[in-house]
Amino acid sequence: MAIQRMDNVGIVVEDLDAAVAFFVELGMELEGRAEVEGPVADQCTGLDGVHCDIAMVRTPDGHSRLELAKYRSPAAIGTEPRNRPHNILGTHRVMFAVDDLEDTVARLRPHGAELLGGIARFEDSYLLCYVRGPEGVIVGLAERLG
Repeated sequence: MAIQRMDNVGIVVEDLDAAVAFFVELGMELEGRAEVEGPVADQCTGLDGVHCDIAMVRTPDGHSRLELAKYRSPAAIGTEPRNRPHNILGTHRVMFAVDDLEDTVARLRPHGAELLGGIARFEDSYLLCYVRGPEGVIVGLAERLG
């Protein structure tokens, strides 16, 4: 049996409202918010006493989602540095296709986004860049040219 699809990517955040605002500004839609706790959450995560608030945001086409989670308990564990380099082992980045890359970067800056390098042109195909988003997560942006 094969998988059906990738359902979502989870990101643990300190400020849930700020993270939702960042991804909504990017163009995602807030699907809903919920509070998660109890035996099922404990069993699934391998943690005891899970109590967290989550927000699910989805891309406009409805095919991709991010689950943003703010842990009340147990407390989230910070990793340093938050501005980890692009070549660190583990989660690399989350990439989104956008209509207008420069406009998207400008709209995300007030939400804390900062370019890792600059906007690069790949042949005559794409404009590409990476920005650092909530909790230091690297968010890739790609604008198809032509």
